[in-house]
Amino acid sequence: MLFLMSGCTGPKAGRTIPIRTISHLALDEKGRPNIGPFPCGGVVTIHSQTKEITRSGQYWAFAHFARFMRRGARRFDSQTAVTGLDHVGVENPDGQRVLVLSNSAGERKVTLQMGGMSADVNLKSDSVTTLLWA
Repeated sequence: MLFLMSGCTGPKAGRTIPIRTISHLALDEKGRPNIGPFPCGGVVTIHSQTKEITRSGQYWAFAHFARFMRRGARRFDSQTAVTGLDHVGVENPDGQRVLVLSNSAGERKVTLQMGGMSADVNLKSDSVTTLLWA
């Protein structure tokens, strides 16, 4: 199990990044097609007249970590009590581990603990950080 801490003395129950289903991969500039009553945004927007493609923030977030997560990867348990720090960890079929940290707070240092090992990681304000190890 991996624990993430910042300014505390021990691991506490935490949360992980929720898994979301993407139902709108590509929409036009008006958010269509959309049969629901709520406005939607796609991972990419394709302008209906010019065919120009605009990539959303969600696109860039996926691009940031998707290249490290392999088909068949399994999520491993991780916990934190650090406010504004969301995370998810996976182990790839080859044993490589990937941890994605989303820091919605200011710049800070967090300590990762796994088994008898630990490491300090500096996180920039409002950032996404991907860590790899075997």
